[in-house]
Amino acid sequence: MKRIFFIIALSIIPLRILIGGDGIRIRESISFFSKILNQDVKYSICLPPDYFSGKKVYPVVYLLHGLGDNESSWLEYGMISQTSDQMIKNKAIIPLIFVMPEGFRNYYVNDYAETFLYQDMFVKELVPMIDSLYKTIPNNLHRATLGYSMGGFGALNLALKHPEVFTVAVPLSISVRTDSQYMVEDAAEWDLQWGRLFGGVGKTGQDRITDYYKFNSPFYIFENTDLEELKNLKIFIDNGDDENTLCRSNEKLHILMREKSIPHEYRVRNGGHEFEYWRESLPTALCFISDAFEGKTYRGDQISSNPPKIEKQLNLIDSGEVSFLLPEEYSSTDRYYPIVFIVGSFSSEEKATIGKKVASWINNGYLSPVILAYINEAPDISEIGKFFSNLESQYRIRSGYRFRAIIACGEEGNKALNLCLDSLVFTFCGILDGKPDNKRIASVLNENGKIVKSKTLYYIDSPDKGLNFAENGKLHILLRDEDFYHEYRVREGFGGFNWFLSGLFETLVYTQNKIHK
Repeated sequence: MKRIFFIIALSIIPLRILIGGDGIRIRESISFFSKILNQDVKYSICLPPDYFSGKKVYPVVYLLHGLGDNESSWLEYGMISQTSDQMIKNKAIIPLIFVMPEGFRNYYVNDYAETFLYQDMFVKELVPMIDSLYKTIPNNLHRATLGYSMGGFGALNLALKHPEVFTVAVPLSISVRTDSQYMVEDAAEWDLQWGRLFGGVGKTGQDRITDYYKFNSPFYIFENTDLEELKNLKIFIDNGDDENTLCRSNEKLHILMREKSIPHEYRVRNGGHEFEYWRESLPTALCFISDAFEGKTYRGDQISSNPPKIEKQLNLIDSGEVSFLLPEEYSSTDRYYPIVFIVGSFSSEEKATIGKKVASWINNGYLSPVILAYINEAPDISEIGKFFSNLESQYRIRSGYRFRAIIACGEEGNKALNLCLDSLVFTFCGILDGKPDNKRIASVLNENGKIVKSKTLYYIDSPDKGLNFAENGKLHILLRDEDFYHEYRVREGFGGFNWFLSGLFETLVYTQNKIHK
């Protein structure tokens, strides 16, 4: 009899009090019944550390998983609680509630046949339920979506289709395709993943580009929607340079958004389609979301890769058209050194700034000693032999292409790229905010010398708001299509000397790795 009374008494306790009243702030695989889907839907939740200490209310981030994963993936593999707790403790972000719903295999959209209206469930049931059970700030200015792969598609699509519910979207490695990619997708893969969602089961080629597909594709949404409706959205897209299909689609989406003047942040970092990449995305993503929730301008990416400085007298020699920075130990040894050319129109002050940075990285043991050579223009291919012969007669430079690298900025990037494609003279070619001639490069890659030219590592780095974003993005796609190994980055900024300097350390690390390989 007492047990029956307990059950009855429990049933009349307000659910909001019950869910948050036991001090458990991280819950995995809670179920609720969806009337729209006519089935149970699971979700996990991570409440902030101070959730039970007062009456404070919190913004909500909806974390969306990828195909084949579930509502536990962000907890287990994404380490969301550890990352967010530490960032909150360090006051890097404001306290947030994280909700991780079960996404099934539906890309977070309603299916064409209206047999599984997942997005309706999300917007009409899940979000209101979370607001009723937890201490949330129940408005669109304090809700964000963040997801990877299939969840990246959902994070962007939900915000684009429902800006009245969400105003911040951080899609990572978006599982999206261009029309041409969808048209050639394997039939079984197409039917299983997208055909059933977009109304194209059994269809091929152009017939796959249905009206319902267009209704859900971000490419068509940005082309055909009144962009005024989306002006308050804050979007941050992040994609790894080792992606395959997604390198093309994400890059083309970024280019379209730039062409349409749709404000957004876009990054390409080292990595592929894996949780290691997505975990590394979290700190920047959460800073972006936190700033948006507070109504602040995004603070910018937090760069921590540059080691501490050591101010020493520079061994800088100005010798006509070439200036040299020699290692500090140069005069007390008879060893030979690799040489790294820095190409661009740098002032004397800028050369000194670069020199101090490189010298400190070498002195701290982050880089091996090299001879740094500043030149205003990349050498002409017809003079390259004589050019190197003159330098090697003056300084102790290791001979051979393996010990030479070139890092070129701006307009000189295209000349350096052409030089490396025409002849095997450098082991590393770094192009920072260059403007490549992609037609010529495509022609060169189709020649028989492709295998020889692949001995040079090409490193392309582009500012996400720079003038040459399209050319650099298309070069990355071209090299990926040709299965031509390279590294590609898109970093925050507009270009210029400070932007160049902020990426120099990572560029030199790859330079050194290639020299020592």
